Amino acid sequence: MFPNLSLWLRLLLAAATALSVSWLATPPVKRFAESIGAMDVPKDERRVHNHPIPRMGGLAIFLGFVLSMLLFVDMSTQITGLLLGTVIIAVMGAVDDIVSLNAWVKLLGQLLAGIVAIRCGIVVDAVSNFGPAGGTTFLDTNWLSIPLTLLWIVACTNAVNLIDGLDGLAVGVSTISSLTMLVVSIFVAEPSVSLILAALTGACLGFMPYNLNPAKIFMGDVGSQMLGFVLSTASIIGLFKFHAIISFLVPLLALAVPLADTAFAFVRRLAHGQSPFHADRGHFHHRLLAMGMSQKQAVAVLYGVSAVLGLIAVLMTGESVALRIGCIVAAFAISITVWIFVFRCLPKQSQTEKEK
Repeated sequence: MFPNLSLWLRLLLAAATALSVSWLATPPVKRFAESIGAMDVPKDERRVHNHPIPRMGGLAIFLGFVLSMLLFVDMSTQITGLLLGTVIIAVMGAVDDIVSLNAWVKLLGQLLAGIVAIRCGIVVDAVSNFGPAGGTTFLDTNWLSIPLTLLWIVACTNAVNLIDGLDGLAVGVSTISSLTMLVVSIFVAEPSVSLILAALTGACLGFMPYNLNPAKIFMGDVGSQMLGFVLSTASIIGLFKFHAIISFLVPLLALAVPLADTAFAFVRRLAHGQSPFHADRGHFHHRLLAMGMSQKQAVAVLYGVSAVLGLIAVLMTGESVALRIGCIVAAFAISITVWIFVFRCLPKQSQTEKEK
């Protein structure tokens, strides 16, 4: 079901407003970050830039997104919960960009934002039954609903944060993820979610010119964590209850790159006897750089993988069972290929790299 002309206009205005505000707000945010010393200094080899660059650029994304939401999205309890949680994440991220909070403090902030969202009704309380023919049978999550919701929100919030390691990477992947879920939300007639994602897409696009290589400003934790939080909560409101197996697979495929990178990072660190929060050079983008790619090439590769998986997610909204099965097989094949290509075909990390 496609939106009527009125909704199309609201979607375009929401995206255009968020884009304009984000684009116009980034230069003053950059000056503000410089004035308070919120600078990313390349003090270790994980960072690929060679001079201090201001962060906190995510404040511009936040301003564009929130203003567009207030203007074009009808407020409900769930939408209010999403906005309140976004404010909590943004405030915590801004503080972290200035004073570098402890990882456990950031986790507590993410849990607080997630609990606020849950209290406002953003809960994975049911998922559609798994079956190739689809249908409307739903499985209640019962007592698992709150833990599952918190796990999803925290995982997505950290996933986008962890891939924010190259110029334009996190904002570009988030834009692709947001566009993917925007298209699906239009197909399943979720106008409020469509407007949220249109605002988020516009805010990301407005910031992107300043963040592409060579970056003039980084989004910082205030941006990366906010993007992950909004994408996770919007998917719960609009996509988890969609029919057939794609209730889970659409948001998973849309966010596959950051989620897979995060999962591999945790497994890798635990396997090395390190804390799962220990920073290292084993992320997808680090591996691509180790192959000899430039920043722009590595970002383009990850954009491409995200776009292909996003396209597969959109195609899975079709009614054809054969198409859905084909999409699942294709997504699985891409995942295995990425694993083999990026991890198995590269030299092992040296002990020095593991310790960094």
